[in-house]
Order: sequence, then C-alpha cells, then structure tokens
Amino acid sequence: MKNHLLLCFLFISVCGYSQKKTLQTKFISEKIEVDGNLNEPIWQSAAVATDFIMFEPDNGKAIPENKRTEVKVLYDNDAIYIGAMMYDDNPDKILREITQRDNFGTSDIFGVFINGFNDGQQDFQFFVNAADGQADCITTDTNGEDYSWDAVWKSKAVITAKGWIVEMRIPYAALRFSGENKQTWGLNFFREIRRDRQKFTWNFIDSKLGTFTQQTGVLEGIENIKPPTRLFLLPYSSFYVNADARQKTYGTLKGGLDLKYGINDAFTLDMILVPDFGQTKYDDQILNLGPFEQQFNENRPFFTEGTDLFSKGNLVYSRRIGGVPTYKLNENESFAETPNVSLINAFKISGRTKDGLGVGILNAVTEKTPTSIYNRETGKIRNEIEPLANYNVLVLDQRFRKNSSVAFVNTNVTRNGSFRDGNVTALVWDLNTKKNTYNLAGDFKYSYINGVEDKKGINSQLNFSETSGKFRYGVGADITTKDFDNNDLGINFETNYYSLYGNTSYRILNPTKYFNTFNARINAYSQFQKETGKLQTGNINFQINSNTKKNHYFGIGFDANPLETYDYYEPRAADRYVIRPSKLGGFIYISTNYNNSFAIDFNPSYAVFDEAGRNSYGFSLGPRYRFSDKLSLNYNFNFFRQNNNKGYIDSINEDLNLATPNTILFANRNVITYSNTVSGKYSLNSQMTFNISLRHYWSYAENKNTLSLERNGRLMDFAGYTDNKNSSFYSWNADLSYTWWFAPGSQVSVLYRNNAGAFERNINKEFRENFTNLLNNDALSHVFSISVRYFIDYNEVKNKF
Repeated sequence: MKNHLLLCFLFISVCGYSQKKTLQTKFISEKIEVDGNLNEPIWQSAAVATDFIMFEPDNGKAIPENKRTEVKVLYDNDAIYIGAMMYDDNPDKILREITQRDNFGTSDIFGVFINGFNDGQQDFQFFVNAADGQADCITTDTNGEDYSWDAVWKSKAVITAKGWIVEMRIPYAALRFSGENKQTWGLNFFREIRRDRQKFTWNFIDSKLGTFTQQTGVLEGIENIKPPTRLFLLPYSSFYVNADARQKTYGTLKGGLDLKYGINDAFTLDMILVPDFGQTKYDDQILNLGPFEQQFNENRPFFTEGTDLFSKGNLVYSRRIGGVPTYKLNENESFAETPNVSLINAFKISGRTKDGLGVGILNAVTEKTPTSIYNRETGKIRNEIEPLANYNVLVLDQRFRKNSSVAFVNTNVTRNGSFRDGNVTALVWDLNTKKNTYNLAGDFKYSYINGVEDKKGINSQLNFSETSGKFRYGVGADITTKDFDNNDLGINFETNYYSLYGNTSYRILNPTKYFNTFNARINAYSQFQKETGKLQTGNINFQINSNTKKNHYFGIGFDANPLETYDYYEPRAADRYVIRPSKLGGFIYISTNYNNSFAIDFNPSYAVFDEAGRNSYGFSLGPRYRFSDKLSLNYNFNFFRQNNNKGYIDSINEDLNLATPNTILFANRNVITYSNTVSGKYSLNSQMTFNISLRHYWSYAENKNTLSLERNGRLMDFAGYTDNKNSSFYSWNADLSYTWWFAPGSQVSVLYRNNAGAFERNINKEFRENFTNLLNNDALSHVFSISVRYFIDYNEVKNKF
C-alpha cells in the first residue's frame, strides 16, 4: 500500500512538473520605488510564484523549505515590476562578489526570463546578483545566451536577515511583444545558490529534453497597456591623446549619436551616426603561419548587440565592415602605415510579428580610403584605393509550432567603381519534432561574385540528431563547390570538398555518488576533395567532461587522425597538395571550484605524428585569487611547442621560361609559442570598477632545412635555398580602465592603453630581451581616452517639459 501511494505521489509530481505554471499579474497606478524593500502596499496583494524546482545538478528535485523563493509581478503602462524574496537560513554565507555588468562573479543570482510572444523561441533574460550587479542577454536554443545585448532597466538587491531581496523595473522598451490588447507571455524565474552550485527554476526545466526556452511558464493579466513612444538617444563625446616615438603627441575630440527607435511594439530601429569605436578591446594577434587569415572577435557594441537574426546561416562576419582594407597582401608586403577604413554610418531594423515572422535589416556604409602597401624586399610602395562600399543584410525568419523555423538570408556588398561585388543568398531550416526529441537542421547557400571576376558557387549542409535522453546521437553531411565565396561579408576558409560526420554521447541527468555532472562524447569527421575524392581530413575524438561532488571540473580527451590526409590549402597553389601523416594525441584539463578564494586551471596536451621526430606538446596554467568581494586577479600562462613541423615558406621559378613559379618550398621547423595574460578588477561598487588587462605574446618558427613539394604530395630535401624565412612575432598590450555607470544606460569610461609589436626574420631567443624590447619608448604606442555616453529617454524629457 505504501509503495502504491509513493508511486501515485511521484506520478502526480511528474505531471505537475511537466505542465506549465501560470502566474497572474495586476495593473497598478501608484508609483513603485525600486529600492529592494517591497514595502509598497500593492505588493502584498500580488499573486505569488513559488515551489521552485532544481534544474542543476539534481534535475527535478524540489527546493528546500529553508531556501524557498517567492516572486511577484506587477505592471503599468510603462513597465513590469518584479519583486523576489530568496529565503536563506544562513544569509551570512550568501556569496556576493562585486563585478562589472554582465559578469556574475562568485555570487548568488536571481533572474527573470520573458518571451513576449510565448512562442518558445527566444527569451529576454534579466539577472541581478547578490552584490547588486546586473546582467542581461537574449537566449535561443540554437545560439545559446548572447550577453552582448544590453537593455536599460532598474534593479536593486538587498541582503536581509531572512535571505536577500531583488526588486526590478523592466520597461517595455527592453522587451518585444505583440500589439494585442490581451497579452500572454512566456515566463520563468531562475535562482542560483552559488555556494552549493545549485540552480532552480520556477517552471520545471526537464534536462532530458534538448530545449530550454520552450519549458517556460505563463504570465497572464497584462491587458490594454499603452506603451509610450520608444525613442532613445545616446549622445557621446570622447577625447583621445595619442603618443609614440614616430610622431608628435596629438589630441582628438570626437562626438556622435546612437539612436534607438521603436517602430512599433515588436520592431526596433538602431542607428549610429559618426561612430566611435576607439575604446573597444584590442585584438589578440598571433603568429599566423597557415594559409588562412586570422579571425578576430567582434568587439564593437553596435555589431554585437541583439544579433540573433543576423547570425542565421552563419553568413555575417561583421569585422569585414570597416577596419583593415580588403586587399590581400603578398608574402613580403605590409601596410606602410596602419590603415583604417572608417564607418560612415550604420543602422539595423529587427523584430518579429505576432505570427512569428522575424525581419532583420542591417546596412552600413564605409568611406573611400587610400592605402599604401610596402614591399619589404624591393623597398617599393604601391598605392591602392579602398572604395566606398555598402554592406547590406536581409533576414526573414518564420517560426512555427513554437520550436521550428525556416529563414531566408541575403548578404550583399556593393563597392563603388569597377571593384568586386559579392552577393550570397541562403535558405536555413531548423526543424524539431513536437516533443523536442529529434532535430533536422541545415541550409543551402548560393554565392555570386561579379566585377573583377565572375564566379558562382554553392554550400549546403544537412544534419539529423536525437536531442533528448541520456544517450544522444547525430549524423550529417555538407558540400562546398570550388567557387563558393562569401568572404565579402562573411568568412570561409575551405572550398571544393564534401564531408560526412557523426557523433554519439552519454550524460547523467542526476548526480551520482561521485559526480554532479558527467558527459562522454565521441565525434567522427571525414572530409574529401570534391573532384579527386582524396581524404582531406579524417578525425575521430573522444571526450569526457565532468563536475565532481565538490564542484571541481575534470576532463580528458583523445584525438586521432588514423590515416594520411591530403592538404590542398597549405601549398598555396591550385591543384597542389601535401600529404599529412597520421596523428594521435590527447589532453587533460582540471578546473578547481571557483567558489574558493584560490582556484587553478591546468590543461596539458600531447600529440605524436607518424613521422620521425615530429610531435607537439604544451600546457596552459591559470591560477586565480579572489582577495575579497571587491578585488580579484587572474593569471594565465600558455606554452606550446611543435617539433619538426612542416609548412609552406616560398614559391620559386627554377625554369626561367615559365611565367609562374614551378617549385613550392616547405620548411622543416620548430614552432614555439608563449603567452602571458593578466586580468584583474577592483570594484568600488556594482556601478564603478577599475580593470586591468595585460597580454604578452611571443611565437617563433625556426627553420631547420628546406624541402620541396613533389607532385605526388611528398616532401623532399631541397639544397641551395638561402633566403631567411624564419619568423618571429612578439607583441604587448596593456589596458587600464575605469568605468562608472552613473545612471541607467549612461557611462563614463577612462582608458589608458599601450601596445607594441614586431615581426622579424632573425630570431632572438633571449626571452627577457624580447620582452623588454617591447616596453621601451621607441616601441610603445600610448593612448589615453575619456568617453562619456548619456542615455536619454524621450518620454522623460517630454514629461519634464
């Protein structure tokens, strides 16, 4: 009888968890002060969301009574208000590290997830930590969490004798929803008790399912709201002082304006006029010995915020817009001076209708820029012109059945005059079964280049996967023709191939005796040259990732290329390839619990090739120490060595009767890389932070002997080549900054930056000398800048007048 009662209780509990919870909100006319007290009388009559359920690590377990959480929601014509009480029987143990925005630190967290269309596709997530810091992001199951998106909203967190309280005011301008009189929103609440590494949600998130955003509860009761005009201005003014040994110190004053306008409740126009990206993070440049360009992260806010729609099909690499000119430099060429293609202006329109149709339009114009290119061997300079260019992206994304979508994407780059233009069109699909157990995803892309050259190409991929349960798997294939080219606004390295791949994985859904989480995965990938069928890549790897009961992370992996492969890219010539030997390697990583004041990350790796004396090994070591809730410091050291690496160095013409080079030269070389980074912060409070970021990098390739590439792909000794093709690149970057969010959306930023870098053919192996050479006055460039940005809400200004 007792067993029957227990089974009934479990059945009722599971049924309750699988259904969507509903919370009723109510309209208010009185003013609420966002002070973390919840002392306005209206809060007492609001409905309560409670009975939170664990998401991780023990999925499905009810929150303990001494940690219960109660949340209430109110609304008016301008915003919704969240009041949350997080009970804790040991409030002194609540972790509360002070961090800058969008960085949770070692702190307890409360969050609210809102989907104004209740379509299970996209959540606007707002977080407050116990140190009163804010974070926000846009989340989709496809792309995960995008913290580059920032909204303007108010919050206050207060520690009490019973736990801690969060009060939030989220204006409608920060959300997207339909214009219907009666609103039904998707809603969920989140709480993390950091010291226990336990995460809870109000509506149960079943980890057996491969979806997060579709398992929200429901918010009802918002009716007949009259949202105000969504017009926001962000004027800025910046002053820069630049100094280095090559030119006289000079100052520059800049000013401009960013604009955000709500076309309606669902669509928003973002525009930048006279942009200023002078305070964006520096690029981590490396010694690039390969055939492909180095890909950099996008650090400019306009191009990182709210880009979910524009990421469909992975066709947009926004670093193409502005920055370095598009001219490809030859082996011995460099820019005579660091060029900068300025962005004249840019705008984007994005939003979604109540029927699930998402529309995204992005347009940017860059100015005509003269460029001087220096040949290091001949000493001559050639002048080129980067033309006026228009960059445009159009996305139409139709969602249906709350878990699937089909999108049309077009990117177009038009350059003034007789320069190259590029156009790419894609159809992208992401289809899920009703119960979110299986997924079919893929795309079809068509590129067309005209102007200096005309070429057309296609790229397509299709993959099928099981997305639920402990055991999961996936299979897929893709194909890219020789002339596919999306590099005018995207980035693509490899063409003229087809590939087949698959994976299978196992995970635990609830803690065991030894692990909180455990995941094992096998991946297999094979790529073939499309015309010859030769194997370009053949790889199989196995990985285990786990989190122990004491919240230390541990992982191990093995990687094998069991067969020789044919590399068609390293020779830098059409229809030529070099044969790569088989390889076997592995790695381990250990990351101790960041809750502790001292933690450390350690990651050694080793690989051996089926070639005499050829191997590679390295490690990264990252200790970190949290001195207090205000002060922390992180250090990371990376070392990597490749012995007897084989790589391209030159092409020569041994037959003077031939117009093109007929001998491709490789080098047998050792490649050694060191990097040191230091980052730290001192937070006066959640609005005011000092930050430091230092990076020293040194990598060199020392050639031991020269090899010629034979027509059969093998390498043979080559005598008589005397050019010095050694490579040594070292760089230094330092950022010291102070940021102050003096009002919602308004910021003062003070930055001192210095940097230096050099590329040399002669290798100096004295580490100390290489390092100190970067820090003298002749090498360093200095920038000091002050920037003030002020957020203006049109409605507040209108009300004042």
